Amino acid sequence: MTTPVITSELALLETLVPLAGTQLIEAGCGAAQLARELVGRYETTEVVGIEVDDRQLAKNRMNPAERLRFERAGAEAIPFADASFDGALMLKSLHHVPLPLMDQALAELARVLRPGGWLYVSEPVYAGALNELIRLFNDEGVVRAAAQAALDRAIASGRWAAAATHRFETPVRFAGFEEFEQRMMRPTFADHGIDAAMLERVRSRFLPHQGPGGAHFTRPMLVRLLRKTR
Repeated sequence: MTTPVITSELALLETLVPLAGTQLIEAGCGAAQLARELVGRYETTEVVGIEVDDRQLAKNRMNPAERLRFERAGAEAIPFADASFDGALMLKSLHHVPLPLMDQALAELARVLRPGGWLYVSEPVYAGALNELIRLFNDEGVVRAAAQAALDRAIASGRWAAAATHRFETPVRFAGFEEFEQRMMRPTFADHGIDAAMLERVRSRFLPHQGPGGAHFTRPMLVRLLRKTR
């Protein structure tokens, strides 16, 4: 079976859960691209994005959108009351939660959801050409496996039930190595300690992927949808 290619996860999310008239939270929201698309499409939906990176949080607040607000918080300590939201999103963010706090983060998300609320977790799969480049300077094999194990434990706890699983690929394009370096090697939220030797090593592995239209990759993704049971 061919793995589908999805350019916007909102198209997948819409097939899984009702979105109109809901109150949602996105943990580790980053630039909140999907949330911005979501509130633009659903005029009765509200989203709160929580983020621990102060620089990204400042950028988000400088680019406001109706029914979308941002708060500084980590998923392990969410500053909202019990049963405040209908659904929650974690988009490539669970593996960034410190390992000792992953279980607590999933428990916190369950706490702030209403009965029957859902959690949509989208995580990169540790495979593919792009992953092979990134692991040269930022090997996420351990944390990505830990994120899936944390979801398994959350389901085993009885607090969550598995509702759906989907695999897809998303296209990723870089105009050139300079863009790859800025986006992947020097993000605002991490310091990978890149020295000149590592920069040249990654550059030499990147350049064979580059053509007249830039470097094109696909990133394999795994989505797990959970439902709050208690």
